[in-house]
Amino acid sequence: MSVPGLGELDRLKAQYPDKFLPEHEVFAHIRRGDRIFLGTACGEPQHLVQALTDYVKAHPKAFFDAEIIQVWTLGVAPYTDERLKSNFRLNAFFIGNNTRTAINAGLADYTPIFLSQVPDLFNRRIISIDIALIQTSLPDRHGFLSLGVAVDIVKAAVGCASLVIAQVNPQMPRVQGDGFLHISDVDYVIPFDEPLLEYRSNVPDAMATRIGRYVARIVEDGDTVQVGYGSVPNAIMSALGRKKHLGVHTELLTDGLVDLIRRGVIDNSRKTINRGKTITSFCMGSRDTYDFIDGNPTIEFKTIDYTNSPIVIAQHDNMCAINSVLQIDLTGQATAESIGHSFYSGIGGQADFMRGAVLAKGGKSILVLQSTAQDGSVSRIVPFLPEGAGVTLNRGDVHYVVTEYGIAHIHGKNVRERAMDLIAIAHPAFRHQLVEEARRLNLVYGDQEFVPGERGEYPEHHETHKTTKRGLPLMLRPVKISDEPLLKDFFYSLSDQSMYRRFMTPRRDMPHERLQEFVAIDYTRGMVILACLDEGARSEVVGLAEYYIEEDGLTANVAFAVTDRFQNKGVGTELLAHLTQIARKQGLHGFTAEVLRENEAMLRVFEKMKFPIETSVAGDVYRLKISLK
Repeated sequence: MSVPGLGELDRLKAQYPDKFLPEHEVFAHIRRGDRIFLGTACGEPQHLVQALTDYVKAHPKAFFDAEIIQVWTLGVAPYTDERLKSNFRLNAFFIGNNTRTAINAGLADYTPIFLSQVPDLFNRRIISIDIALIQTSLPDRHGFLSLGVAVDIVKAAVGCASLVIAQVNPQMPRVQGDGFLHISDVDYVIPFDEPLLEYRSNVPDAMATRIGRYVARIVEDGDTVQVGYGSVPNAIMSALGRKKHLGVHTELLTDGLVDLIRRGVIDNSRKTINRGKTITSFCMGSRDTYDFIDGNPTIEFKTIDYTNSPIVIAQHDNMCAINSVLQIDLTGQATAESIGHSFYSGIGGQADFMRGAVLAKGGKSILVLQSTAQDGSVSRIVPFLPEGAGVTLNRGDVHYVVTEYGIAHIHGKNVRERAMDLIAIAHPAFRHQLVEEARRLNLVYGDQEFVPGERGEYPEHHETHKTTKRGLPLMLRPVKISDEPLLKDFFYSLSDQSMYRRFMTPRRDMPHERLQEFVAIDYTRGMVILACLDEGARSEVVGLAEYYIEEDGLTANVAFAVTDRFQNKGVGTELLAHLTQIARKQGLHGFTAEVLRENEAMLRVFEKMKFPIETSVAGDVYRLKISLK
């Protein structure tokens, strides 16, 4: 890594000797009741934290009741040791693994707040900072230090602190952006060379990989993205590897994002603002990532009140915010910060980004979660959030919800529709229970039907993309239990003549009771395939084909319908061909069908199958027997 030489530090030491005192003399400036700020996550000055703790152990009466202020620690957090409770008490803006127990035991504090608002707390002295312990790079020849991997709220804390103590570390990268401090802004310098903290998330498992593939369906070429941390976000970034011209505006830069930058997937060429630049506020990653950002002019670190400002985020057209939560309920409320009464993480920055994305032109807010917790024994999709849970995201903050079982688009949906959408992507073991609870709570129809177990599990492997001979791109997929609103629109878009030809009855209404017959099906006894124009926020169904297995178990009655404006464009042909392929895989030997004699177009579609057909006539109806052998 190319860093300024140690000679600059020696020069400054000669120029500012009063800034280079022994540690015990520096820490002697801390008074009882002081608020001590610590740098964030991988930017935490580990040596200073340990040295301060050792100083207090050696001088237990040096000061009392000091408050430690920090966003998040990845270190060992020695100041939470109960033996030091008379000296220190932690107040965190976000809860990590090393502080969670202390906070829930009442030995430390948690301050819920949007991260974008923390600098304002400091600037307005709502939370005053007395001492700031930070970590910086070596100085350059002009006397400037870089905050490196943690600019976020650190810059504001430095500006407001009465006393700034900097651990100058040759291993800290110098980054572009807002993170520069002049030596004159620092009261004391303690040089110490040590490896930076590194964050390595778990390797994505098969479940996370499935979630990543679903998210990749939503993200489009040219989108600007923000992605959180963890194994699921890593899987998402891996799945984005085939996208083009992505941009980044995020609070957190990770190994996964840097990998996409190296591969040219992220080039920031289509960003609305800060074009050509990856904008971030802090970095949690590996040594390779720290080397990559060192002096990199395409990556800029900004203060958190800029990166996380919903106003700034909303200026990015096609902003795509992707975040994870612990639980979501059937109405769309989600918690990322607590499990019931137990604090787990924090509000953090996701609410800032999700709301900014909602406000952005073409923006998308995407919530990801694994469907279960505790080794599959608990559903993360629940009827209502439990008592005590913090509502990190409200019912209007979320566009998409993604689990390993699919995508639910809930933006603009009523409570009944979103409840059914979310049940459809819950773990199959919990769907029946969720339907029963939703019925009891009047979230869905009181007579809502549901096929439990494997018989009702969505057969995703039957999804496919086709283009008709007329050039019409279609997605063909099985019907879902949440598709009732789509089918209502489909049937009511049919002309009276098309409705009559499909159902052979003058009845034109399609109430909930009839629609349920199409969506609540046993996939082992029947199949309904939809032809959709796209996979977007609100797909349009332009055709439907179905079969239901007859009593002999070897044949099925088949029917299909296509909206009037898409008839004679090959939709029916593709539907029937796909349905036939599924039927043959299921071991069916043939189809039966009833077709009005006047419906010559439908007859031609059956004839195109080129299977043997036996035809008989009963009044105005042709009865067909089609062999699939």
